[in-house]
Amino acid sequence: MKNIAVLLAGCGVFDGSEIHEAVLTLLSLTKAGARYQCFAPDIPQLHVVNHLSGEVAKDEHRNVLVEAARIARGDIKATTELDVAGFDALIIPGGFGAAKNLCNFALVGADCDVAPEVRDFIAEFALAKKPVGFICIAPVMIPKLYGKGAIGTIGHDKGTSEAFCNMGGDHRDASVHEIVVDDANKIVSTPAYMLAGNIAEAHSGIEKLVNKVLSMA
Repeated sequence: MKNIAVLLAGCGVFDGSEIHEAVLTLLSLTKAGARYQCFAPDIPQLHVVNHLSGEVAKDEHRNVLVEAARIARGDIKATTELDVAGFDALIIPGGFGAAKNLCNFALVGADCDVAPEVRDFIAEFALAKKPVGFICIAPVMIPKLYGKGAIGTIGHDKGTSEAFCNMGGDHRDASVHEIVVDDANKIVSTPAYMLAGNIAEAHSGIEKLVNKVLSMA
């Protein structure tokens, strides 16, 4: 049975991991007969967003690991606890947390940096030549992690795809039902809620991504 790490970025589409994408990833892994372990960096969130009003909650502070534990039902580890030898692959759901907490793309675009704890965590899989799946906005980290020419997709948003290319990546347009595969780097990506109009559409690409990652592991 394959064992897959899932990297979360908090809890909630606007300031953490997109909950539907995270749950669909865990469901698809389980249906495919794989085990998973959730991880998150033990760092402060960029900010807290009121998901009812869409406004930033002033003077409220939360921790990415603590919030991600909500999705993982408490069964989660800090990224620093990784023993990569025990895992076959990694999958990273999207949500604004991927672009605010895992990296700062939401703030500075193509000039972004990946958080050190996150860079070190993902690098373990890249160096071990183990496949990594990036969902929704999470693929914006691909060029920063894998270098020039790394292939990925965020769908077909012009501004984001241009930023991906400006960082040295090779962006490929894709529909919500498609995945893009970089065989050389063992990367799989899919747009999910970058394009999805409902949860079923998001599930379509995520399930394909999960199955492809498992087949590459």
